Amino acid sequence: MENTSQKIRNVVIIDGSRTPFLRSGTDYQDMMAYELGAASIKGLLHKTAIKANLIDHVIMGTVIHNIRTPNVARESALIAGLSPLTPAHTVSQACISANVAISQAVDMISLGHADIIIAGGTDSVSDIPIAFHKKMRKKLFNARKIKNFGDTLKFVTRLRFSDFKPDIPDITEFTTGLSMGQDADLLAARLGISRAEQDEYAVRSHLLAAKAAEKGILANEISAIETLPKYKIVSEDNTYRADSSIEKLAKLRPVFDKRNGTLTAANSSFLTDGAGVVLLMEEERAKELGYLPKARIKSYTFVGRDPKHELLLGPAYAIPKVLDLAGLSLNDIDVFEIHEAFAAQILAVLKSLNSEKFGKENLGLNSKFGEIPMDKLNTVGGSLSLGHPFGATGARLLTTATNRLIKEDKQFAVLAACAAGGHGHAMVIERV
Repeated sequence: MENTSQKIRNVVIIDGSRTPFLRSGTDYQDMMAYELGAASIKGLLHKTAIKANLIDHVIMGTVIHNIRTPNVARESALIAGLSPLTPAHTVSQACISANVAISQAVDMISLGHADIIIAGGTDSVSDIPIAFHKKMRKKLFNARKIKNFGDTLKFVTRLRFSDFKPDIPDITEFTTGLSMGQDADLLAARLGISRAEQDEYAVRSHLLAAKAAEKGILANEISAIETLPKYKIVSEDNTYRADSSIEKLAKLRPVFDKRNGTLTAANSSFLTDGAGVVLLMEEERAKELGYLPKARIKSYTFVGRDPKHELLLGPAYAIPKVLDLAGLSLNDIDVFEIHEAFAAQILAVLKSLNSEKFGKENLGLNSKFGEIPMDKLNTVGGSLSLGHPFGATGARLLTTATNRLIKEDKQFAVLAACAAGGHGHAMVIERV
């Protein structure tokens, strides 16, 4: 589609849909990420009744790349039944991969390169690629030169038992060697965030998610999926713990710094499989097609911080910046949806934003940025309870924030997330 005008066009959210989020190693264990992505797209097509041939582009984020489906967006789109004439591409920026996909879609539509885009993300930790170490990979690569039995014998005799040891990926920062959990432990210690505070926040997240599920609130964003190969229909998350309590969490041992740490399996997000997408349109085009948009994208931003010192504090920088871009203040925002990588991480973000020292020294303000009221934050649960498929969480955040604006009859929402590498993202949306 040609760009026929330099006018910046409004981008609106029609709706969002996601698969149920499941703990890794459960019902999605035999499925690949592209199949989850396809299921989320199918769910969105059914939910919105949009004709497949009207989709101009598909953009999806992913973190765990499978070499068989390097452009997972394309495979997801084709399996979902979209036209092969609809281009699709995949993006990756750790835990904000879907946020990147959505932001790219916003740019394409606002600049006139497309009218209708499906954007989101998918990930399956259950299907994580496990490779050999570099030494073995080099031997296997050179094995291409084998031409006769003598070459084969020479290759086999040079193999060692150690060559067959798998190289299993782990979630660590490449530049620091620390896992996110280790960094969050250090962050909690530096900011004085106690184990009790973290456990209390985690319990809050689980109980809110359970309550939202019981009331049918979460069902508004979930599309059922038929899992393979057993053809079992799954329609609910299996992630949150309705019986979560402070007493139960207090019994758990630290998992990262086992001696002095405060992070446990319960106050940290867990490995999750799932996918989610949103349908974005140019506002006038949506009206032409008879759609009533739910919300309008007002602004978004991405930030980068030093991963050695502020790996998980991206939202503390992105939220003030995105509000400034939107011409709004903290008091204008009615709904907050912030990614919960760890209870320590989100509490650190909240504490930093409400710190006069942080406001002056880090944000260049005359005082603190301000306090985010808990009654506006993640009121239907968050990543600690609903789960965190790395490439899909951004789509869930946007869908949840949009639905909350309507249900709560509010005007403005902010969604934000941290990501590996010291990245952060934030977006402002306005109810239409």
